[in-house]
Amino acid sequence: MCRSSETPLERITSGLRDLPLWLADQPAGQLGEVIIKGREIIDRTEAATAEATRRFEKSGAYKADGFLGMVPWLRVNGKLSGGAAAERVEVARQLKELPRTEEALTRGEIGYQHAVAMARAAEHVGAAQVRKAETALLKAAESMDPGQFVGVAKDFEHRVDADAALTEANRAHSRRYLRIGEAFNGLVPIEGQVTTEAGAIIRTAIEPFAKPRKGDERTVGQRQADALEELCRRNDTASAGGAGTRPQLIIKASVDTLAGIRGAPAGELEWGGMIPSETVRRLACDAAITRITGLGELEQEITHAARTIPPSTRRALVARDHHCIFPGCDRPAPWCSGHHLIFWANSGPTKLDNLALVCGTHHRMVHEEGWKLERRNDGRIELTPPGKIPAAARSA
Repeated sequence: MCRSSETPLERITSGLRDLPLWLADQPAGQLGEVIIKGREIIDRTEAATAEATRRFEKSGAYKADGFLGMVPWLRVNGKLSGGAAAERVEVARQLKELPRTEEALTRGEIGYQHAVAMARAAEHVGAAQVRKAETALLKAAESMDPGQFVGVAKDFEHRVDADAALTEANRAHSRRYLRIGEAFNGLVPIEGQVTTEAGAIIRTAIEPFAKPRKGDERTVGQRQADALEELCRRNDTASAGGAGTRPQLIIKASVDTLAGIRGAPAGELEWGGMIPSETVRRLACDAAITRITGLGELEQEITHAARTIPPSTRRALVARDHHCIFPGCDRPAPWCSGHHLIFWANSGPTKLDNLALVCGTHHRMVHEEGWKLERRNDGRIELTPPGKIPAAARSA
């Protein structure tokens, strides 16, 4: 066959056949450019296959092969996992509504994972909202690696539609799991996935124990496994009354975020990752607050720890509530946080009457899922599910 009559796919396939022999003759020190160019080719190919996936799905031609949908067809014929196949189908659909993003991917200006972040933002808050900020988002994507850009995209989602961002965070929370298997060949398999917030807490807690020692030949994975074991062995930081030192989790957030103002930026975890403002407010219920003010060389930190419940108040809180105050919940005090019934950013005092012990699960229900807690005149706590009017308000 004459070379000029080959289709583009045939030319690519022919080039790939020649590539290993050509690579073998290249000096090892000059292969960096090959790697970079290879990644660019893969990303640009993803753009082309996204369009093909979209058109092929619309035609319904996958049915001729006996498949009920595009995802299973792509999983089998594209040799992909179910999750990877579903991602590519969804990205292909969303890129139709984001032509500038698809063009940037086609030209190699952004990578495929950048496009995935854009597509997911469109899925969460709507393609119309993303198109309004598409130029600015793409400019950021061109100068960032995908991991950094995911944070930018998440913050954008939060600013545009905090409710949608919170809904997505709640969906992610429901997919958390940890599975510890049975011992086999001297090892116990552990697998799972946790929320962004939990991941940051775990990484913060094990980091001091995961640092390499002099002459340390362990891999990063081995050091982290050893650090987790060491942390569990030393689980003595909290006193029996729950008033001891707890793991430190650092979150950067604006005053507007703490106040719950619409359009405020998302919270940013020190280890990376963005969290909704309601998650920030939950974590800030019992936390030390550091204000950063000024610009340039005038920046300074002013520390205020007044939002942390003092040990004496914590002991009184434990003595009064004993455990999580939600009905039927017997999670003990060391597993609970002190929740401000009126959030401190809304002028709620860090005093016993404005506090209640709430376990992690129920604390999340209050902040992220819309439950209301109010103290009645007789001192008892009234719980109101999302969407219902508190009894006190009904009788008013």
